[in-house]
Amino acid sequence: MDHGTLPGAGHGSHHDMGSSNAMAVSATLHCLTGCAIGEILGLMIGTALGLGNLSTIAVAIGLAFVFGYSLSTLPLLRAGLGVGAALTVVLAADTLSIATMEVVDNLVMAVIPGAMEAGLVNPVFWLSMMVALTVAFFAAWPVNRHLLARGKGHALTHHFHGVEPEGARRFIPDLATSTLVAAIVAFMLGGLVVSVADELEAPSDTAHASAQLPAPVVRPPTAVPGR
Repeated sequence: MDHGTLPGAGHGSHHDMGSSNAMAVSATLHCLTGCAIGEILGLMIGTALGLGNLSTIAVAIGLAFVFGYSLSTLPLLRAGLGVGAALTVVLAADTLSIATMEVVDNLVMAVIPGAMEAGLVNPVFWLSMMVALTVAFFAAWPVNRHLLARGKGHALTHHFHGVEPEGARRFIPDLATSTLVAAIVAFMLGGLVVSVADELEAPSDTAHASAQLPAPVVRPPTAVPGR
């Protein structure tokens, strides 16, 4: 009897594929949250300080790696690993994923007209950031899936998640990916709403100021003596 033709044959492989896809999505979102925090903060700092595009991108990339590694390190510290061991695992697990996101994210921001020059109260800044992070997610997802299929990437950290912490490690924050994603989405939408409101108020303020200007005084011509 050919067992490969039995109903349900291959179900395990389909289940494994679905599980791998779900894990890849979770891993990508986890990296994306850290990258998003670093990117937004870096671009905000660069804009506030009036830095050039290259300097702003360098700050954003540096902070993206810092926050990306930090968020991945917390669960390992809660699970009992030391700082050195946790960082070693995270560097091996997340570097390729974060690097992919950063290259794509900053490339998208660079090619969108006005994105790098837009201020924090400009809708172009927030819309461009949303587009860039979305494209970065879809670029990094296959990378994470490829790594997971070979027992690399987030597969190196997966078995540390959910371990019950002991002692003082219970006070290390347990930040769920879904919570971080929701917070970042809410923050970006808030920034977009504020920037749109500022854009809408600017023309009305200008018109109001123009309406309050005093009307010019027209003086009659002065008569010339002797004529």
